[in-house]
Amino acid sequence: MGSAFPRTVTPEQIHTEIEQLSEDRQVLWQQLSEGLDTSVQTQLKELDERLQTLWQALRVEKARLRFGEREEIVRRARAEERLERAA
Repeated sequence: MGSAFPRTVTPEQIHTEIEQLSEDRQVLWQQLSEGLDTSVQTQLKELDERLQTLWQALRVEKARLRFGEREEIVRRARAEERLERAA
């Protein structure tokens, strides 16, 4: 699964966007509590989808920073597997 963000985006930047969108979501929920509004419902749905994408990107980026690039991890795992089979 590819990242939806360029490599130049840091976890801090992603988290900042999550915080801002969460605040926006809170405002939308307040508006929705004042009366049913389909445009607010649509905005909430879109915002929730964006937040899910951001949280996933944050998890991926933190894992990448901690463990390295996915391709490198897979390469090492395959090399270990070959060594185990050879032993």
